[in-house]
Amino acid sequence: MQQNSHQQALSDTIRALSPTAGHPALVHITDTLHRQYGTNLVAVLFYGSCLRGGDPYEGLVDLYVIVDSYRKANDNLSRTFLNHTLPPNVFYAEFLFEQRTVRSKYGVLSCRDLLRGTSSDWYHSYLWGRLSQPTAIAWSRDDHARACVEKCLRQSVLTFLDRTLPALPEQGSLLSLWTGGLALSYGSELRPETPGRAEELVRHYSEYYHQVTAAATPLLAWPLKIQASEHYQVQITPASRLVNRFGWKIRGLQGKLLSIARLTKTLFTFTGALDYLIWKLERHSGQSIEVPDRLRRHPLIFAWGFLWRLYRRGIFR
Repeated sequence: MQQNSHQQALSDTIRALSPTAGHPALVHITDTLHRQYGTNLVAVLFYGSCLRGGDPYEGLVDLYVIVDSYRKANDNLSRTFLNHTLPPNVFYAEFLFEQRTVRSKYGVLSCRDLLRGTSSDWYHSYLWGRLSQPTAIAWSRDDHARACVEKCLRQSVLTFLDRTLPALPEQGSLLSLWTGGLALSYGSELRPETPGRAEELVRHYSEYYHQVTAAATPLLAWPLKIQASEHYQVQITPASRLVNRFGWKIRGLQGKLLSIARLTKTLFTFTGALDYLIWKLERHSGQSIEVPDRLRRHPLIFAWGFLWRLYRRGIFR
């Protein structure tokens, strides 16, 4: 009974502090997606830089489209297979609203994979690392669907803290806890984030991270204590820390391989994927990237060497 009470308190805290998706352009996007996916659509989640900035016209709107069935969500068997094998499938879409264009990138994910990807059973941080951060439920089919998504957001926070705390110092500020944890998560993927990116994100939503961590404390695997000065203290055995550090090394290697696989997959699911990738890398790294003509003609052949050269330049981290 007490466990359920703590879980409900954490869900309530996340709900109260999460940003909303009430911008008319976002309402238009979710209405369009609802018409496109019909009764197969369960929920639409909004996250990323446009959520933080509050202007969907600035940059690219990042969404997760949660569905019942991958077969109904995809227009052919090959895309369905890819969605099952390495979720999510990522698509690019432009929406015209009030004579302005809103650009969006959305990942199609089943309810089952959302539940698995945010739980402690899911090894890699791809989903629980993202959804432990502030996320808006832009649309949900009904109360049951919303409750399921809120459970996944709660699971993400708990999984994130349980997986990252043993890799962090035994005491410090809550800001440093989340900054260090997000840096670990980012480091397990090929990402163009600058070194200070994690701290920037945590400072933007500092109140969210403070209160959510406090609400999560009774549910964690580790004895985390939070002091009034917004500092934490946790005691974890050296053996547990050693196992955890080894786990993050494996997670980093696995994650980079999965990132390459997902980048390759977008060539089949994402119209204009190469141009989007270059735009994002240039935007985050501040470096200009020239795309060889042969890469545009034969991306599957020449993408590997191109990505390796970008990694050597430090554009991917």
